[in-house]
Amino acid sequence: MKLTNLFFALMALSSPITAQLTMLHHIENLGGLAREPMLVEHPSGTLFLAGYGSQITGTDWTAPPLLWRSDDGGNSWFAVDVGTSEQGAQGNSDVDLAVGPDGTIYYITMGFNRQTARGTQISIGVSRDVGHSWVWHRLSTTEGDDRPWVAVSPENIAHAVWNDGKGVRHFTSEDSGQTWQELDRVNDKGGASHLAVGPGGLVAVRIGPVSASGQKLDAGVDVVAVSRDSGRTWTRHEAPAKLRWYPFEAGEPAVPRWVEPVAWGSDGKLYSLWSEGKSMWLGWSDDYGVSWTKQTISTQAGTAFYPFLKAGSARDLAASWFVSNNSELTAHLALIRPEASAISIKLSDAFTPLSWADTTEQRAPDAAGEYFPVIFLSNGNLGAATPIQDAENQRYGFTWWEFQVIQ
Repeated sequence: MKLTNLFFALMALSSPITAQLTMLHHIENLGGLAREPMLVEHPSGTLFLAGYGSQITGTDWTAPPLLWRSDDGGNSWFAVDVGTSEQGAQGNSDVDLAVGPDGTIYYITMGFNRQTARGTQISIGVSRDVGHSWVWHRLSTTEGDDRPWVAVSPENIAHAVWNDGKGVRHFTSEDSGQTWQELDRVNDKGGASHLAVGPGGLVAVRIGPVSASGQKLDAGVDVVAVSRDSGRTWTRHEAPAKLRWYPFEAGEPAVPRWVEPVAWGSDGKLYSLWSEGKSMWLGWSDDYGVSWTKQTISTQAGTAFYPFLKAGSARDLAASWFVSNNSELTAHLALIRPEASAISIKLSDAFTPLSWADTTEQRAPDAAGEYFPVIFLSNGNLGAATPIQDAENQRYGFTWWEFQVIQ
């Protein structure tokens, strides 16, 4: 690790943290719960949001997955017809969205049997006309399929990864999602905690010990796998922090973990974001994950958890996470700007997601899943989404949040 006490002291002096992310508005969309939402903005400016419904009831993994769009910057949303189950549009759990440089939209989703608590399949839908029509491909029907991710390189190569209890599988498409090819597994143990794709064949997969929807634990597997040739070969390196994967592994601090995000900067640096309890940490590597430097970006009174990280077209990074403090749940955003000799950080004020435990017996704040996405918008702002899950008042949907970056 390239890390010294002197380095920390210098970084503390040269890394200003300012509350310069101002909330412009938040828009509530009701009518259908969107747990674990994911977001993309199409080059046309159209926004898409994917999520899934109830965690409690149903074995409806063959139902069409949920998708919404906004053509007016998030002010109004309407449901998208992604096709029928017979056309291959199937999925009722984890989702991810990506858009390629040619405007192709990719929507990956998994099926989940809530009686057996196991995944059933991975499907991916592709749209080349801004979401008006979709073609679906079934990538897997393996019991235990879980936590899919999709990302597209600047060279228009799409990558999809997920885990199935026997490691991390990897598919690619070089023809805008018309056909898919399976490459060698990224790793033969662990779960696909996150995926990042950069220019020039750079791919990174964050691999943790938990897979198959929490049914499998490969103790000690906590690595970042890096490819420099679009996933044909991989090197695996220790993650920048030693983490306890609560509640699957005992130990303190008891930080709920599922997504440990990574991102490639436009400068070729690899970034990682994680929680160590009260503090959020950012790590970066100049040598493709071999060694890491790290820095605290935020400390709050409470437990920070479920981080997310997104790289912008410039060197900027957007980060998001939740903080739980006794009976209170708050959401937080940060704009991280790597500079020549320091990293500047702009923070939002804490804001409150409108979600509670999905039963009427327990009125307690709840993140309604493990994902809290944030994206860069073409207007220079940041967009984010959180679920609306309120069984007591029968309010289900999602909230669109937009933040202005004050220079």
